[in-house]
Amino acid sequence: MRWFGWLIGLAVFLYCWHQISSATTWFFVWDAPRIAGDIWDRATPPRWEYIAKLGRPIWDTLNIATLGTLISLLLAIPVAFLAARNTTPSRLIARPVALLIIVSTRSINSLIWALLLIAIIGPGVFAGVVAIAIRSIGFCAKLIYEAIEEIDHGQVEAITATGASRWQVMAFGIVPQILPALAGVAVFRWDINIRESTVLGLVGAGGIGLQLQSSLNVLAWPQVSLILLVILAAVVISEWVSAKVRGAII
Repeated sequence: MRWFGWLIGLAVFLYCWHQISSATTWFFVWDAPRIAGDIWDRATPPRWEYIAKLGRPIWDTLNIATLGTLISLLLAIPVAFLAARNTTPSRLIARPVALLIIVSTRSINSLIWALLLIAIIGPGVFAGVVAIAIRSIGFCAKLIYEAIEEIDHGQVEAITATGASRWQVMAFGIVPQILPALAGVAVFRWDINIRESTVLGLVGAGGIGLQLQSSLNVLAWPQVSLILLVILAAVVISEWVSAKVRGAII
């Protein structure tokens, strides 16, 4: 049975490889190193004087990521309380609806959300903020509701025994226990959103991706290489900040 399983796996691999091979123009694949070298020669050295025009776009990118993260947290927290088994008011109605929101917002990429929102509210930074916010709701809500379900129920029972109301139990028995997880999720998602915000401009949602798209359209490769270096620097800095903040929280 083991060898038969390997045989089936090999047959599936060969079939998939045949399908990929028949749909691939191998001349371009073998010529790729020469094309990559040609683009590298055109893109180096970067056009350093162009960096003066990238201050506002990278600032817009940071704003898109930060505002989108904040909005998503404001929306994700109530969704998480509705989805958690120990806080949902209804396991038959509220919890399935909350889980549907979590799954639907996580299953669609931020670029797709940006394309839809640009068609609805027009291009610009606001569409990018909303796209990042919607995309982040499911991610944040899933991690938060899992943290809610893992709390120490002894504290909740102790506060409930004092005659506290449902809202007081949440405020003093649940929220303090999930604050470290909430802060960690916020920082981690902000770090991810920095990366996602850099490419939203490719579809017209503002940020430094818009400058990248403009430079690619006119084949200004020295500008493209500089923009990629700025994006890399922004991602590295955000990763460093995220690591420092998470370390301080934990």
